[in-house]
Amino acid sequence: MPSVSSSSSASSSSVSLAVVPRLFCLVAPTDDLALLPALAEVGVDGFQVRAKQATDREVLALTRLVIGAVRPFGAMVVVDDRVDLALAAGADGVHLGADDLPVALARRIAPDLVVGATCRTPADVRRAAADGASYAGFGPVWATSSKSGLPAPLGPASLTRATGPLPLVAIGGVEAGRAGEAVAAGAHGVAVIGAVWGARDPVASAKELVAAVG
Repeated sequence: MPSVSSSSSASSSSVSLAVVPRLFCLVAPTDDLALLPALAEVGVDGFQVRAKQATDREVLALTRLVIGAVRPFGAMVVVDDRVDLALAAGADGVHLGADDLPVALARRIAPDLVVGATCRTPADVRRAAADGASYAGFGPVWATSSKSGLPAPLGPASLTRATGPLPLVAIGGVEAGRAGEAVAAGAHGVAVIGAVWGARDPVASAKELVAAVG
């Protein structure tokens, strides 16, 4: 399991970029889970379990399935929202939104987990870094239909303004053509849903994304 600083004053200097995936693929129970090993094999190095309507037991089972499918290829698995389920499943990390457990508390509870924090402004990123986050999931950079209730797209220039305190993982409307643009603007990596699962050939699309984030 990757290790990051447990200090509540963690900064980008205490977080190894090698720990943070360049390409996160979000995974729901309705996705074609049989493709997970192939996605990891072509270079998807991060998987985020996102099952907001599932029971705790269902999330636990899904997380364990994902870990078993992708960890042999060296990929990281994080769980959306739930520190307890991440720990119970033996996941590598957790990704926390604005309404989830505060980052600083999650860091105290789980000092060895990779902790991602959803951020929308440079101030959010600075705060997450001070609280001990490992990376910032930053967005929506472009318009997306994968999640409702999001603010207007921030645009790739917003990544440049937010760089520094933490590795940025750009999310929101990212596809292969935009992944390189996000990295050029300052993102460490990207997170995708539709660009993989909505593609005619998810594995081929993942391969293009891996090449784009380089």
